[in-house]
Amino acid sequence: MASSEVVSVTGPEQGSTSGLWASAPCPAIVADAVGTVLEVNPAAALLLAGAAPGASMSDAVPGWLARAHRETTVGVGPAARDGRHTEDLLPSVAGRIATHSYEAYPTLRQDGSVVWWLVDDTDRRIAEEALATERERTRFLAEASNVLLASLNTDRCMAATARLAAEHLADVAVVVAPPSGGKLSLALSIEGQDVTRALIAADPSQLPGLSEALQGFPPVPSRWIDPATLPDWIVPEGFAGTIQSVVVTPLPGHGVPAGALILLRTIDHAEFRENEEVFARLFAARAGAALSASRLYSEQSAITRTLMRDLLPPRLQRLNGVDIAGGYRAAGVNERVGGDFYDAHPGSSADDESLVVLGDVCGKGLDAAVLTGKIRNTLQALMPMADDHERMLQLLNGALLTSHHTRFATLVMASVQRTENQVRLRLTSAGHPAPLVVRMDGSVEEIPTHGTLIGALPAIEVTSIETVLQPGETCVLYTDGFTEARGGPVGDELFGDERLKRALSECAGMPGEAVVERIQMLASQWVRGGGHDDMAAIAISAPLTTHLSAVNGHTRGRYTA
Repeated sequence: MASSEVVSVTGPEQGSTSGLWASAPCPAIVADAVGTVLEVNPAAALLLAGAAPGASMSDAVPGWLARAHRETTVGVGPAARDGRHTEDLLPSVAGRIATHSYEAYPTLRQDGSVVWWLVDDTDRRIAEEALATERERTRFLAEASNVLLASLNTDRCMAATARLAAEHLADVAVVVAPPSGGKLSLALSIEGQDVTRALIAADPSQLPGLSEALQGFPPVPSRWIDPATLPDWIVPEGFAGTIQSVVVTPLPGHGVPAGALILLRTIDHAEFRENEEVFARLFAARAGAALSASRLYSEQSAITRTLMRDLLPPRLQRLNGVDIAGGYRAAGVNERVGGDFYDAHPGSSADDESLVVLGDVCGKGLDAAVLTGKIRNTLQALMPMADDHERMLQLLNGALLTSHHTRFATLVMASVQRTENQVRLRLTSAGHPAPLVVRMDGSVEEIPTHGTLIGALPAIEVTSIETVLQPGETCVLYTDGFTEARGGPVGDELFGDERLKRALSECAGMPGEAVVERIQMLASQWVRGGGHDDMAAIAISAPLTTHLSAVNGHTRGRYTA
């Protein structure tokens, strides 16, 4: 609106300007410096019932506009009467008249009076508030998604859902997991307090809409739920407020419901509006997806742990008087199983042979571990013929050839039997590195057994070799992950057979566990954190004990079983 037109208006009696004043598109009221209303256009007269020439501004307009007029006219006098145009210096004010919002724009006239133009900005403010609300909700949903997806732990995800809902949507939030064993798992949160957990035996039908929500059905409207009928277990212990409004909404998951979300508001807050219930369902959709993902991850982790339990190398101990020690290191830093494996099957009695097997499946990682599990299970089934290595290996070879796996494996088998203070070994290699025996004098003997690898050819040939371990001597079965480990000073040198033998020669008389730890440590130092294949080793030792006896007043050591 042009200020030049306003300044020229002096009253309704001025002919053509009177028509402009009457047809102004918004209400306008003129008041002098002392707050007396001078003029009111028809639009202002309809809006302000008490506005009429001669009335006081304090009586004719709302308080916010009367105060703004007083502040605007402070100091108005000679400066205005001298003809100075100060309208650009006068700020607008805003307030409500009845149910609408208005902005009032002042224009100073030459006589010192002020024209107030009232512009209805209700729709604009509603739109701005709606936009600000949507922006805040969008920000909250983005934050909620980040928080909920930050952990795949179901308990933490439930707690985060309850806490976020209590902070932004209600005074109290309760997350209910799907029933299990007749019990409900709850996460309860009061605004500003820590989340509490509970496991209760309760009937979901006690709360209208909860049973349906837990089954994934659409929520019932909030107005259908009477807060007075809430079961005690819904309200957290120590909460003193009076519940006025309740929302129950499902937490949709990936194909199956992930639970339900219960929101409670006290009498100090407004009841849930329809758009707030819709927003709660948007939040619930994100929370349900996160909870569903966490439960799926937990189930898969449990399945993986169960399956991996049979794939992990067994815990080794003494078998029928023979010390057995083993060590395994997977190729990947985050892997627990791979293509190397070992097993120890005790004989049915102390006089029977025990069977020790160590093998290496082509490849590494989970695929190799699956074939490793099949080989171990097959060997377990073939234990009744453990005294015939060749027959066992032929049957295993046939089983692998008929499998859908295209991988092959190398194995070394050792039949172990304690005879007084000695340990007799029958060793058979099927394409595997030859076993090494560490004698008491520090020499390392390579046992010349050899044979065809398993799972590659229709027929195999193997050669078995027998040897004896004296007390304190150790036979080491190992995979090529040790000898083929690359590292060293230049970073690309093989650890090699000779370096392994020199390391073993330093282990004369050491317990089997110490021997395995020694070569594992040296191989790890050699690769210096670089890539390597799976490494597995087993040490079979003849026990070494010392009995002291007095001979002619002197003490000497005598090694016996």
